[in-house]
Amino acid sequence: MTKERAGNAASGWLMVPATVGVAAAGAYVLWLGIANTSLWTILGGLLTMSLAALICLGYFTLQPNEAAVVTLFGAYRGTVRTEGFCWTNPLTYRRHVSLRARNLNCEKLKVNDLSGNPIEIGAVVVWRVTDTAKAVFDIDDFVRYVPLQSETALRHLASIYSYDHADEKGISLRGNVEAVSETLKVELNQRLAKAGVEIDEARLTHLAYAPEIAHAMLRRQQAEAIIAAREKIVHGAVSMVEMALRQMTEKKIIQLDEERKAAMVGNLLVVLCGMDDAQPVINTGTLYT
Repeated sequence: MTKERAGNAASGWLMVPATVGVAAAGAYVLWLGIANTSLWTILGGLLTMSLAALICLGYFTLQPNEAAVVTLFGAYRGTVRTEGFCWTNPLTYRRHVSLRARNLNCEKLKVNDLSGNPIEIGAVVVWRVTDTAKAVFDIDDFVRYVPLQSETALRHLASIYSYDHADEKGISLRGNVEAVSETLKVELNQRLAKAGVEIDEARLTHLAYAPEIAHAMLRRQQAEAIIAAREKIVHGAVSMVEMALRQMTEKKIIQLDEERKAAMVGNLLVVLCGMDDAQPVINTGTLYT
């Protein structure tokens, strides 16, 4: 694989006086040839002025965060990263490559997660070129290469994680967005390293069940939420009943046999676990009548 190396380029401002001097010398020689009607002098003046024109072809400018990949007769001669007005061998070919950060908004993809459920997923990727030689010589078109590899990585990411986990164990696409985004960034860096591209950030922007199963999955999530809430309510109710019985026994407020304890526990659990407000019924008799 090709590796970037520094290219040679002189300051364009230093070459301007030399170019002007060569052009002036050519014009002077040409004038002498015409004045003396000397064919060889005229040819010398034309050649000198042609040399000045050739020197002008070596001028180029680079903006901040821009590089020029220089080749001479097909051979790689290095990469110039010095911004400003530059000059290099006029026979070379210079391809400008932007080093700025670029945004890639991956379109929503319909894929299957680890559990086989169809989901829709999308992401945004921030990338930049770090090795211009790899980007230009090792990849046919690195601008098109990045979106294709990003889509492949996003599909692979969706296939190794479930959309969510009912037991809240492991990593899921919905529950661990930061970890999943970091995994996507690492995989993209591995895939795009051969293109001289580095990923600054990769983050999920869209995540949802496919429309054909969205309603069913919503009902499942609602059921899971209700079950989880009921578990906490029952756990809290049992703790409160246990505390009430213990305090009544320790403070000797009332002595209850096992049957009365069972009745009180049942009443307290109904009151604490019920969805609606309790409607008390006053018993004017005894427990046994």
